[in-house]
Amino acid sequence: MWASTLPDELWRRILEIGIESSKFSYKDLCCLSITCKLLNRLSSDDSLWSSLFFADFPQYSINQHPSSSSVSNKSLYKIRYEKVREQKRLAHRRVVLRIQSEINEHSRRIQEMELRSAEEKEKMKNTVAELLNLRKIRQASVALNVWQPEIVRGKQKQMVEQCNVPIDNRIHAIEMEIKLCKQQIQGFEKALRVEKKRMQTAKEKLASVEYHPLREFNLSVSPVDEHDMRRKRFKNIIK
Repeated sequence: MWASTLPDELWRRILEIGIESSKFSYKDLCCLSITCKLLNRLSSDDSLWSSLFFADFPQYSINQHPSSSSVSNKSLYKIRYEKVREQKRLAHRRVVLRIQSEINEHSRRIQEMELRSAEEKEKMKNTVAELLNLRKIRQASVALNVWQPEIVRGKQKQMVEQCNVPIDNRIHAIEMEIKLCKQQIQGFEKALRVEKKRMQTAKEKLASVEYHPLREFNLSVSPVDEHDMRRKRFKNIIK
């Protein structure tokens, strides 16, 4: 076989250089271990996994493990890898829950603003109807000074007498109220656009960090590379 043409020492040195230069990861060693018997044996060398352990987990020591003397460095790497991975998974889960909570809060605010906007529009609709009615009364009041058939005059007089407030003052007050309603509605619509944009941003952020079976549990998720695509296939190689 082609691998057997080189001595073990040279292969071991190639693997050491790969790990020392950070070109080889545990995934690469796992991939090599299934290529042939020779590389399977060499890739399981304790010194390689010890170097990889210190490179990937510099804050931990192999000797900290209670059974480090009776367990291979490859197994110790797997134990530490699973613990760190679980920590990342929990941290990732907290991030997802926090973003979901933000989305729920944005949704609540949007519903509240939509309700208040609808109420303000209904209020303005009723106010406009009252304004139109008052303008009719004012027209009827002016028409009383002009000759008209008695039946028309009687209706206009009745309309004017039913109004108990000064017409011009009330019309002015209603016009101001309509102006305020328009300002309120514009404010709600602007706030709604901002809140919807924030919710969309939060949804996009959630989609970018949600768990994918071919991704690592990183808080800053990067695109899936070719190593991650092989991860599921080789996840049980480390034993």
